[in-house]
Amino acid sequence: MSTRFRKGMLICFIAALVVVLAACSNNSDGSDQANNSSQQAAKKVATDEKTSDAETSAPAETTYPVTLSNYTTENGTWVKKDQTFDKAPERVVANTQGAAELMIRLGLTDKLVGVAALFGSVPEDIADEFKQIPVLAEGYVGKEVTIGATPDLVVGRGGLFEDADWGVGTVSSLNDMGIKTYVQSTSVPDASLDSLYQDITELGEIFNVQANAAAYIETLKARENALSARASAETINYASFSDNGDGTIGIYNGNGDTFIESAMSLINMHNMLINETGTLSLEKLIEINPDAMIISRYAGGIDPEETIKKLLANKQVQNINAVKNKKIYIIDFNNFWGYGDSIFTGVEGLADDLGL
Repeated sequence: MSTRFRKGMLICFIAALVVVLAACSNNSDGSDQANNSSQQAAKKVATDEKTSDAETSAPAETTYPVTLSNYTTENGTWVKKDQTFDKAPERVVANTQGAAELMIRLGLTDKLVGVAALFGSVPEDIADEFKQIPVLAEGYVGKEVTIGATPDLVVGRGGLFEDADWGVGTVSSLNDMGIKTYVQSTSVPDASLDSLYQDITELGEIFNVQANAAAYIETLKARENALSARASAETINYASFSDNGDGTIGIYNGNGDTFIESAMSLINMHNMLINETGTLSLEKLIEINPDAMIISRYAGGIDPEETIKKLLANKQVQNINAVKNKKIYIIDFNNFWGYGDSIFTGVEGLADDLGL
């Protein structure tokens, strides 16, 4: 017999007892006492049931060791690789600004002993906390400096887990040194907004801050719904471009940027070149004729305003819809390629620019 059924039977019995005692004598002291006693018993049952419901809905606590299915590369392909945590990590290096910001949002600032790749603006509401994190490199950080920070966990963008001057070391090499890794699922192929929620959930489990993680996911889902409500009635087809630094315009295909595509789809924007590979020419841009074009601003990069002027002055592209209608927009690099929660800030900004 279930606990809820037994409690229901008890309440029915108490209610019946109240009626019987009241019928015997309205003026009896014994009856009054029984009535009071039965009311107290009924209140206790209700209170116990509320307490039981509250306990059921309470966020789970992490029981260590905890094993999560994460990622590594084999022959250039991303594959699953388990990471087991015997306790919550104490010293964390974030290989990008976006990864560090996500840690801060989960209340984990004090765990961060290093951050790199500071290519965008830091949100004002967490700027003071971000300043507390040691900067290992303004650009990408190498393996030697990363290890020098003595981390027990390296977290961040998958493409930076390489044994290169710009990489923190491969997952296998770091694991061999006893350093755990967490590759953001937003930064591997076929990622979507659900990948972001997965990252937040798993980081919450790793650090035993599951209540913080659950609450933040709810906040982000509300922003997701708000963006969907602003979606363009017609699909806005766009293309990304950049400055090659030699007087020419570069076209970025965004091949593999499925996380960004998922977020942009909230307002019904679509990257026309996402399935293209190789180097793209201006002729390709003219051929696809995008409705809008975007260019990113990042620290140390060429001023995008100057690149836009250069594009608008190019006679080859004058018949492109985005150029004719001046629908060219600047986005923050960190918002889109930080692979974190700031993707919402980026898409919200675009929605504002588009008048949605």
